[in-house]
Amino acid sequence: MPDENIKYLFTPNSIAIIGASSKKGKIGYEILENIIKYGYKGKVYPININEEEIMGLKAYKSVLDVRGDIDIAVIAVPAKFVPSVLLECGKKGVKAVAIISSGFSEIGNKKEEEILVEIAKEYGMSLLGPNIFGVIYTPTRLNASFGPRDVIPGDIACITQSGALGAALIGWTVLENIGLSAVVSVGNKADIDDSDLLEYFSQDENTRGIVVYMEGVKEGRKFLQTAERVSKKKFIVIIKSGRSEKGAKAAASHTGSLAGSDKVFSAAFKQSGILRADTMEKAFDWARISSLPAPEGEGAVILTNGGGVGVLATDACEKDGIKLLDDYKYLEETFRPYMPVFGSAKNPIDMTGQATVEDYFNAFKKAMESDKISALIVLNCETAAFDTVEFSEKIIKYFHSLPAESKKPVVFNFIGGIKSKNAMDILNKNKIPAYPQPERAVNSLGALYKWWKYTKTGKKQIKKLDMNKEKIYSIINKVREEGRLQLLEHEAKDILKACGLDLPKYKLATTIEEALKYAKEIGYPIVLKIVSEDIIHKSDIGGVKVGIKNAKELKNAYKEIMYRAKKSY
Repeated sequence: MPDENIKYLFTPNSIAIIGASSKKGKIGYEILENIIKYGYKGKVYPININEEEIMGLKAYKSVLDVRGDIDIAVIAVPAKFVPSVLLECGKKGVKAVAIISSGFSEIGNKKEEEILVEIAKEYGMSLLGPNIFGVIYTPTRLNASFGPRDVIPGDIACITQSGALGAALIGWTVLENIGLSAVVSVGNKADIDDSDLLEYFSQDENTRGIVVYMEGVKEGRKFLQTAERVSKKKFIVIIKSGRSEKGAKAAASHTGSLAGSDKVFSAAFKQSGILRADTMEKAFDWARISSLPAPEGEGAVILTNGGGVGVLATDACEKDGIKLLDDYKYLEETFRPYMPVFGSAKNPIDMTGQATVEDYFNAFKKAMESDKISALIVLNCETAAFDTVEFSEKIIKYFHSLPAESKKPVVFNFIGGIKSKNAMDILNKNKIPAYPQPERAVNSLGALYKWWKYTKTGKKQIKKLDMNKEKIYSIINKVREEGRLQLLEHEAKDILKACGLDLPKYKLATTIEEALKYAKEIGYPIVLKIVSEDIIHKSDIGGVKVGIKNAKELKNAYKEIMYRAKKSY
């Protein structure tokens, strides 16, 4: 269960903006204006020691001067003043705070950030941030951010570690007709983190899918265990940056996050049922799919009016693991009545460029009614003879008439100009995914299938390792007793082995005779490394020899390593 007070960040009855301003361009001005103009209906209290009134609202010098209760406080003051105003929030009984202010752990000021957490814990407040751009929740018309004001209501929640990126994405989702239930900037994650928000949105009936932009994670086990639970109920897509060495360094300087091994993240995400996207476009392409029902089996059909685009979609299906229905007799009987004699019913179902809106729509309905077809990919190349807008409007009307149990996943692709764009806009506004390229449509449906397989089979459960904790602690205690700060290589391997991990065979030899004996037991070829508490970086002094194929080479390698070690130390 998430912290009970987190809910007040999204459904507050009252909100205070500490650092509210009457000066346009100031963050406190932009946040207050967004709250008012986006249509929030609760009580709003601007807090500013120098103002009497801001935007027609009475201003207060402190939250302690407000007579009514305050559910959340948005803090937008210089970092040095944050502890004192946070303390006032605690005394006032504020339930949750969103700290916009920067200047904490992201620039190395960890102690100052820890003080904020201590104050919040002392008074039982949930703390979001610091170093964020705000929080948005469209069902309550709350836009407590300094990002774009106009957010399209929808059922996708976006959690972002980058405030600027999150703000920019809001504008992009408007252009793409993507509806959002929430946008939450987590910043430094001093208190509330991704896991807490995943847990909250898993229980939020206004959210069907969750997109997370992440640079690093502080509590990996907690996050993965939470994600494993949540992904069984809701679609989770993650964009994890810091894939490259330079990207990881950039992440560390941005929010103070340790990016970690990219391969480890990818494997952990798969085990937890998380879909990992490598671009923002792909993440939101996939997130659109969360509005669709899950498939009830395999066997998709491609419906197209162009052979070329049908071939592209077929290639994409193979790449993304989508199985196409290949019962050609059934397909012929089902779709032949709606196409000219030179059309093809072999899947892709090629209606040809002469297909009318009525024929195309009737073929679509037939596919939707079929028990054999699990999903549908509808492609359309714009022609002068085909009214794409009329077709989209017929699709919407038909979808709205269907009971929930009769619906199946369907994605659309329209290739062309303004008519195609208008058709896509109509569908996307009604939560039916439509894309400008066939590959994007297919790739998104492929993501839905991956999620469906995970939720149905549970094959990717996180493996629980059988750890020998007694062995692990004995090694660590020995190192501490000897006054060392680092493990030797064989000690590190012993710990990994005690954690239940499979490792290559290894032995610690103290003489050449022991080395020859162990090499024979392990089997050539082998690697020889020096072990010394004085030599941490072995390769720097030539303390590593690889590809040793026999006893003679081992003896020579041993002599050379010992010579180099004595010469260096």
